[in-house]
Amino acid sequence: MADVVRIAVLASGGGSNFQALVDRFQRAEAPDREVVGVIASREGAGVLERARRAGVASAVVPAARSDEADATFLLRTLAGWRSDIVVLAGYMKLVPEGVVRAHWGRILNIHPALLPSFGGRGMYGARVHRAVVDAGARVTGATVHFVDEAYDRGPILCQWPVPVLEGDPPASVAARVLKVEHRLLPAAVEALASGTVRLAADGRVRWSREWFESERFFNREG
Repeated sequence: MADVVRIAVLASGGGSNFQALVDRFQRAEAPDREVVGVIASREGAGVLERARRAGVASAVVPAARSDEADATFLLRTLAGWRSDIVVLAGYMKLVPEGVVRAHWGRILNIHPALLPSFGGRGMYGARVHRAVVDAGARVTGATVHFVDEAYDRGPILCQWPVPVLEGDPPASVAARVLKVEHRLLPAAVEALASGTVRLAADGRVRWSREWFESERFFNREG
């Protein structure tokens, strides 16, 4: 990685995971990490306002374009920002194969369940948590994985389990998982930026130490 690791984010919604990355890396204690831009999949996404407030560059994928055109736009924008790491933080579109290849081993996604369960095409947001509750699962969580050419299939970096309580509605499960996402995603990005984790040539995730070893997740109030 470069001396200053430049992080680009792809998002579709309100951008709370984007905000978690900004809160972690856009501060004096992290001078060698920088969130350089966010690409939204649609106009009006809340993440764009978060980017404006944070002073982070932003772009929007043009509507009604082909996959090839999307790939060209993404590659050009990410190259213009000199992005070292690309993070999907609630990005609802399938990333074109050319973009995945260009950033292989440097592009991450966070999913609001414990993959490989409750993942794949159409499994996003409230749909995931509804499926968890309907299945009677007693544990869910968040997963960070490397991105490949399919939804939610790439090699897993790390996961954090979250309990599903008796009588939980999907909204309660979602809120509990989101708190974990805001801690897990920045930790995973830091691990990749520091070289603590890498995607090996054989497609396996290699860690030099436990992913949580250098992280502080709880304050005195828990």
